[in-house]
Amino acid sequence: MRRLKIFHETIYDFPVEVALGPHKLLLRPREDHDVRIESSSLDISPTAVVKWHRDALDNSVAVASFDQNANQLKIISEVIIQHYDEWPLDFVVDDYAVQYPFAYENEEHKALFPFLQVDAQESEQFSAWMTQFSHLKGVETYTLLSQISQAITNQHQYNVREEPGVQSVNQTLENGSGSCRDYAWLFMYTARKLGLATRFVSGYLHAPGTELQYGSTHAWAEAYLPGAGWKGFDATSSLVTSCYHIPTGVATMPELIPPISGHYMSVGNALPNMNVRVQVRAI
Repeated sequence: MRRLKIFHETIYDFPVEVALGPHKLLLRPREDHDVRIESSSLDISPTAVVKWHRDALDNSVAVASFDQNANQLKIISEVIIQHYDEWPLDFVVDDYAVQYPFAYENEEHKALFPFLQVDAQESEQFSAWMTQFSHLKGVETYTLLSQISQAITNQHQYNVREEPGVQSVNQTLENGSGSCRDYAWLFMYTARKLGLATRFVSGYLHAPGTELQYGSTHAWAEAYLPGAGWKGFDATSSLVTSCYHIPTGVATMPELIPPISGHYMSVGNALPNMNVRVQVRAI
C-alpha cells in the first residue's frame, strides 16, 4: 500500500472584477477497492457554496456557486489517499476474450456501446497507422493493447500543450506529437476501431523522481477486458497504470471531464491569467 498526498492549486487572475458563475470541479480521486481517501479538503476563494454529487459514470463532482464578484478565483484541493494497486498485471481475462479478435457478450456489449463509438473522420495517415495492427489476428488481447500504447510512445514526440482541448487523431499523427490527453485519445480511437471498448481518464501521476517539484494533471486511457474489468494504459510512458496513477474522472470522450470548468461574466473581454500547480508525493 502507498500513501500519497495530492496538492492541486488553480488560480485565475482577472484584469477586472467579474461575476463568477457555477464551476464544476473534478478533483477528488475515484474511490475503489484499490483507492481509499484518508482525508481531503477543498478551499475556494471567494467563498462558495459547494454541492457534491455523483455523475452518470460515478465521478465525484463538486459544483461551486458564488454570490460575490471578484478579481481572482483560487481553488486548492488537498487529498491524502491509500493506493493498493501495486500488482497491475495480477488479473485474469475471461477465456473467450484472451485472444483477439473476440466479441463482447450481449449484455456487456449493451453497457459498453458508448465506449465503442468512433466518428469515422479519418485520414489516409490514420489508415496507414492502423496497418501495423491489422496483422495481429490471434494475438493476446492484452498484448495488442500494449503494442498500441508502445507504438504511440515510440513513434511520437511528447509535448506539454498549454492550450485547452484535445487534438484529433489525425492532428496527432500529422504533427507526430501530442500531450498526454492527445495520446490517450489516439489510444482510445485506435482500440475502438479494433472493436475494443475504451474510456478517457483524467487524474494525477506520482513520479517519485520529481515529487518535490510542481507539475500538472495527467491523462490516460482504460480498456475493458472481460473478467478483468477496466485496465489502464498510459501511452505517454507505454506503462500499464498502477499505484502511481490516481484517477479523478472517467468519460466516453476527453472533452467531457476537464478538472475545472465554469463561466464568468464581465464588461469587455476580461480574459484571465491562469496558474496551475500540482504536486503528488509519497508520505
